[in-house]
Amino acid sequence: TSNLKRQKVQRRQNKANDFDYLNKNAIFVRLKTHHKTNNPMEGELIRKNLWLAPFAYIYGWATALRNRLFDWGILESRKYDIPIISVGNITIGGTGKTPHIEYLIRLLSPKYKVAVLSRGYKRKSHGYVLATEDTPMELIGDEPWQMAQKFPHIYIAVDANRRNGIERLMTDAETKDVQVILLDDAFQHRYVSPGRNILLTDYHRLITQDMLLPAGRLRESSQGKERANMVIVTKCPEDISPMQYRIIAEALQLRPYQHLFFSTVKYGKMVNLLTHKMCSMTEMSKYNVLLITGIGCPKQMSLDVRERFASVKSLDFRDHHYYTQADIQAISLELDTIPEPRIIITTEKDTTRLMTIDSLPEDIVKHIWVLPIGIRIMQEKERMFNDKITGYVQKNLRDSRMA
Repeated sequence: TSNLKRQKVQRRQNKANDFDYLNKNAIFVRLKTHHKTNNPMEGELIRKNLWLAPFAYIYGWATALRNRLFDWGILESRKYDIPIISVGNITIGGTGKTPHIEYLIRLLSPKYKVAVLSRGYKRKSHGYVLATEDTPMELIGDEPWQMAQKFPHIYIAVDANRRNGIERLMTDAETKDVQVILLDDAFQHRYVSPGRNILLTDYHRLITQDMLLPAGRLRESSQGKERANMVIVTKCPEDISPMQYRIIAEALQLRPYQHLFFSTVKYGKMVNLLTHKMCSMTEMSKYNVLLITGIGCPKQMSLDVRERFASVKSLDFRDHHYYTQADIQAISLELDTIPEPRIIITTEKDTTRLMTIDSLPEDIVKHIWVLPIGIRIMQEKERMFNDKITGYVQKNLRDSRMA
């Protein structure tokens, strides 16, 4: 009799588990269907090339071996006597690193001397370069240049060799007063062991749903997430439900020592490139829009802009794309197909590259409105996130340890 009772209880538990599993997967399917329907141009983001799976297996073996060499101490991962916070991802394509770095700059720079160290992707220079107010964008890359223009009171440096970059920031006369170093896109750069490792994963393309290169877009296995102290699910819709929070948290399977946060895109006021006039999207909602993006994943931005304007037509370029005269002609032709009143909306990062075009036509410039992109920590956990960051920095300041 007791065995029969235990069997009945077990069957009920199995049914409950099966029902819970089916519900979770149904929500994932609805999420994918919703996004695919609302943005048919981009389609499903988790696109896998299954025929390349054998190559992905070889690539995965190589990255796993490299990580093991660091774990075993055969390859050295160096620590430094200064607070270092890394912000990165394990996918190719945009997860919103720059807005999150800028969030940390705004959080820390009022109290501490902050430096940002990036590799300077697609820059036309080599070695260590410290940005000054006269440094051209081509020498440091579009994202570091954007941050240097927005935050002239902090240090912005680029170096593919992060160890050398950190040591130069700490010892060079013009930067040796630095108190905190933010590493941009350094999650795979294991030659440096940061004090805080922040991993970003896109809500529209979770790392647990993806595959290794070249079949998918993962730079290493999703198990690499275990090196992170914090994981942030980025580009979440504003209306994400409590059930979706729980499903994503369970899918990521984080360790007890890891903290999970969710962030959503926060837009500032648009700025006209010619007149520098500022307007909110609500004030401009009657306009028809040509949306120009050269960022890693424009999915959420495209959805948000479409919700706020009369009509939107998108013109997408590759991430970090350097615009040419041919691109400007294509933009001009597309703009002519859009009825009045019309404007062009683009990102701050794209603007830095558009401005490198010699004699950019005034008819294009006067239509361009730059849309600043920031982030907001969701679930009322902003204070918790801020306290964890500032607490780590304060505890590990060189000056406080000396005292």
